[in-house]
Amino acid sequence: MDVSRETDPEVSRDTHEAVSRETRPAWQVRTAADFIDQHDSFHDQGTPLAQAAQHSVLARSGGLRRQGASRPDATRVLVVANQKGGVGKTTSTVNVAAGLSQLGQRVLVIDLDPQGNASTALGVDHHRGVPSTYDMLVEGQPLIDVMTECADLPGLWVVPATIDLAGAEIELVSVVAREQRLARAINAHPLVGTADEVGDDRFDYVLVDCPPSLGLLTLNALVAGREMFIPIQAEYYALEGLGQLLETVEMVRQHLNPRLVVSTILLTMYDARTRLAAGVADEVRSHFGDQVLKTAVPRSVRVSEAPSYGQTVMTYDPASAGALSYLEAAREIASKGAPTT
Repeated sequence: MDVSRETDPEVSRDTHEAVSRETRPAWQVRTAADFIDQHDSFHDQGTPLAQAAQHSVLARSGGLRRQGASRPDATRVLVVANQKGGVGKTTSTVNVAAGLSQLGQRVLVIDLDPQGNASTALGVDHHRGVPSTYDMLVEGQPLIDVMTECADLPGLWVVPATIDLAGAEIELVSVVAREQRLARAINAHPLVGTADEVGDDRFDYVLVDCPPSLGLLTLNALVAGREMFIPIQAEYYALEGLGQLLETVEMVRQHLNPRLVVSTILLTMYDARTRLAAGVADEVRSHFGDQVLKTAVPRSVRVSEAPSYGQTVMTYDPASAGALSYLEAAREIASKGAPTT
């Protein structure tokens, strides 16, 4: 018998723990599995599969809304932007919005991308002739007249984007105070404001989904918003795009909106098996600290499939890793609260 091939379980476990301590980073990205293990609503000793199924039942039955998250004292306006395409910007917008809605928040999503992908994912019609962001920005229609409630998610409203929005930047060039159009529309909405001014019917969050460019539409969003929410794909090119975006944000702060701050950064398409993803996460976290959410969204087929059914992953497959991660990201955003400076 070859004694050298036998392994002592105690030695093996000690060696594994030592290696884990050496390789574990100082900070820890939270995944869906961590959420299942740590969340207060899952105190039972069932398997992760059973716990994920329990979350699915809660999501579909409204149980998450009853558990909820505390509402902010005033409407928080978050601009979801990143000039680099394909980083999960629209996906993060609709799924975080859906997560906030499931947690009992009243949410408005404004689709500023002429492609209308956010409108598709939320199951809202956005063909020509539908009241849309174009009518609000160019024609001056009140925001309250162009929004539609999402059928699958009570408490979530959408202002859809139609193909007409593609020409809005050209049409807005000659308009007076063209960069203020969205800000004025949001501020004039009767359900946007503080608890004292509006009451319990107020919107808790307004999320503006921007196109993947730094044109006049995105500029309108940056002027209207109080907070920047930046999704970043866990790859090297994302860091280059982030630097350019922050330069634009600083210019807007200096000349148009001094209250704008980068409050939230979310790592998307995170693959824990690769050193590149961990390296990008380390780099982003070292520069931005607490602005980066502890939760990272993993690559997920379910997240990609959901829009083809006119749904977010939160309703398409509530027990999937992507849905659990986006729900925890939404909970983090709600618990952090609005910036104070």
